[in-house]
Amino acid sequence: MSKDALHGRGARTNASGRYERFAREAYDDGWAAEEVRPLETIVTPELAKSIISTNQSPDISVDQSINPYRGCEHGCIYCYARPNHAYVGLSPGLDFETKLFVKSNAAELLEKELAKPSYRPRTIMLGGVTDIYQPIERGYGVTRSILEVLHRWRHPAALITKSQLVIRDLDLLAPMAERGLAKAAISVTTLERRIARVMEPRAAAPHRRIETIRALANAGVPVTVMVAPIIPGINDSEIEKILKEAANAGATGAGYVVLRLPLEIKDLFQEWLRKYFPDRSTRVMSIVRGMRNGRDYDPEWGKRQKGEGPYARLIADRFARSARKFGLDKPRLPLDHTQFRRPIEAGGQPDLFHECG
Repeated sequence: MSKDALHGRGARTNASGRYERFAREAYDDGWAAEEVRPLETIVTPELAKSIISTNQSPDISVDQSINPYRGCEHGCIYCYARPNHAYVGLSPGLDFETKLFVKSNAAELLEKELAKPSYRPRTIMLGGVTDIYQPIERGYGVTRSILEVLHRWRHPAALITKSQLVIRDLDLLAPMAERGLAKAAISVTTLERRIARVMEPRAAAPHRRIETIRALANAGVPVTVMVAPIIPGINDSEIEKILKEAANAGATGAGYVVLRLPLEIKDLFQEWLRKYFPDRSTRVMSIVRGMRNGRDYDPEWGKRQKGEGPYARLIADRFARSARKFGLDKPRLPLDHTQFRRPIEAGGQPDLFHECG
């Protein structure tokens, strides 16, 4: 048994969320070394009341999204979704990656929402908060059930993941892409296995993500590589290499986001830095604050994704130059909204002249 109870986890602590009444504090009673037990993942099914989320953020390319899971076992230390666990009285730290919730009625809800006469089709992003293909998807299959609904009614969908499990659903994604109804983004933050192992402990290894780009592209699914987040002093030296590898694998677009540290993430990330990169921690945070107007994070739209200042401009210039060099600077691919067919509501009559299949 591992002597580290946190082996395979991203966060190092389980500090209380900002809405909890009492604060937790770890305490060693002298027996810890003899009673080390790895943390287990606990999954709780829940019945969601709605499934399509909307947003008006001007720096996000889609305004509709579906997230079938809350919490994420990938355990990425930088994940900006961590603070959401505080809304249910759990810690954005270890709770976020060990206490997961699955929206078991997602597909049923989606079909009902698409059937509403008031619904107008716009691209739905699958993911964007937690990973839609995190490990528990293998057993629960909620993401696949959502894709089956979108495929059935010819609704446009984009997705983002860092998991190779997406290849399982090529039987749905490939025909959707052929109709101009699907595209994918694969997150590749580093090509260094050591960094990936501690930064994204239960996500696919870097070479598997490149293989995933290749498999999607070979199946005709347009693929964007997302270098997100770019962390100064950790993975920013890899920008050019990542884009080159992704382009060679068949990616046709590229995007990036610089490190974001809202709310509890700033403390979790700095704990992680001191654990795994103690020699770089001061420099990393100094550059981060230099891109955030002297703060750990600046939530202002237009700045939160890219940062500002000399270092942020350097990253932007390097990224743009490499994207052009490797042919990844093409305009965003629009998806077709005109093929959508509204689901037949219970008791309704099908259109006899509607195309089948």
